Amino acid sequence: FAMSAATMREEDDVNVGILALEVYTPSTFISQSKLEEHSGVAQGRYTIGLGQDGLAITGDAEDVNSLCLTVVHSLLEKYGINPNEVGRLEVGTETLVDKSKSTKTVLMDLFPGNTDVEGATIVNACYGGTAALLNAFMWCESSGWDGRYAIVVAADIAAYAKGPARPTCGAGAVAVLVGRDAPLAFRPKERATHATNVWDFFKPDHNVEYPTVDGALSQTCYYQALEDVYNRYSEKIEKIDSKLFGAESSDYMVFHAPYNKLVQKSYARLFLLDARRKHNMQLEDNPHPLEPWLSKPIGDTYADKDLEKVLKGLSDSSFKQRLSDANAASKAIGNTYTASVFIGLSSLIDRVGGRGELTPGKNITVFSYGSGALASMYRLHVREPTSQIQFSVDKMVSAMNLTQRLASREEVHPSELDLALDTRARMHQCGAPYAPVYPTVGRLFPGTYYLNGISCKWTRVYSRVPLDAIVESKGSSLAPPSVLELAAQEKS
Repeated sequence: FAMSAATMREEDDVNVGILALEVYTPSTFISQSKLEEHSGVAQGRYTIGLGQDGLAITGDAEDVNSLCLTVVHSLLEKYGINPNEVGRLEVGTETLVDKSKSTKTVLMDLFPGNTDVEGATIVNACYGGTAALLNAFMWCESSGWDGRYAIVVAADIAAYAKGPARPTCGAGAVAVLVGRDAPLAFRPKERATHATNVWDFFKPDHNVEYPTVDGALSQTCYYQALEDVYNRYSEKIEKIDSKLFGAESSDYMVFHAPYNKLVQKSYARLFLLDARRKHNMQLEDNPHPLEPWLSKPIGDTYADKDLEKVLKGLSDSSFKQRLSDANAASKAIGNTYTASVFIGLSSLIDRVGGRGELTPGKNITVFSYGSGALASMYRLHVREPTSQIQFSVDKMVSAMNLTQRLASREEVHPSELDLALDTRARMHQCGAPYAPVYPTVGRLFPGTYYLNGISCKWTRVYSRVPLDAIVESKGSSLAPPSVLELAAQEKS
């Protein structure tokens, strides 16, 4: 597929975009309903209050480097990509294992003989993967493009200290292949970005992987970023499409999803933003159901429960039509920080594409947010490639096989969440050398990379579970005896 410069099209007709995606999440998960019971909280607190069904977990045997190695290697294998055909590789993550050496450099082991690969690792909470994707789009569209592919990787292990945020943990990675004549095309002018300085979520303590979070502020920042990019994005799309743009104008939407209930509430707020824009433009002649809130200071609407009820009624059917498929995977996996919005896109392709409904001419609006804060909204167009047959929506659906892969995971006891995170916490305190113990290799999916160990010089060594490996029988404790013994000692 790599093109010579002579065959490159004019800039406005190159259809740069997403050629392929691959998803990885650990082989084990916890049921949120069972976690409610285990934690002694009211039934529905996590399943209804957060809108979550499951939570992916892993211990110290997997880190962000291994997640990225797993998903990139799988992408290369499934699509038959020659490593020499890749000219850009960029990673977005906030799960750092080194303050200097980037995960991108670790991934170069998958590209033997090819040192001519641009890109690095980008860090800004949950936004790093989107920054990497926009960089890849612009590189492939530019006059400096050399005809090779770009790969974007978004991966994180979301870990929280014991408390109300712990049920929003998760783990996952997505690799995105970017190039020209793509089945999901990106147009550079169809995007808007928000950047500001806020302290809603950050990780100042390098001895732990848990963040410092102001939950109420973080939700407000999410709303504010969404308002800013949505209003400007709408204005841009209206100029391009020559018609009004609103919450129901896109065929599908994908939102960054720390938890599903936040996405539901945020999408509903677009109906308020639409009504306020029309009110300011004096386009509404009749009384509007949102009339009491059209002139109210926007900050006063964030915690208004009466408004939430009205917005839910206005948006519910549209949410199910436009966003429920995108949210399905994240409901089963949990929060994955930078990977979240890409897992949403993958879920949409898997489910809508699997039904044969993601057809040429359809469009997808994507909203990405990262605390601190950065956010972007952009649009993808579904199309039929004209100069290649290797990449298509149908190929993405069959290669990811996402719904079936999620169903093949092993459900483990809710106690494993604390055991896994406590083990990871001890790893951060133990120093070097270190030998991971949790889970054992036999419980990992075939093709999964894992951390073999950390040497006395702090270098990390990784291995891969063979593709023909047989997963150990399910049902026994995921935590090995050594972890269970430590947990018992700490309780006594």
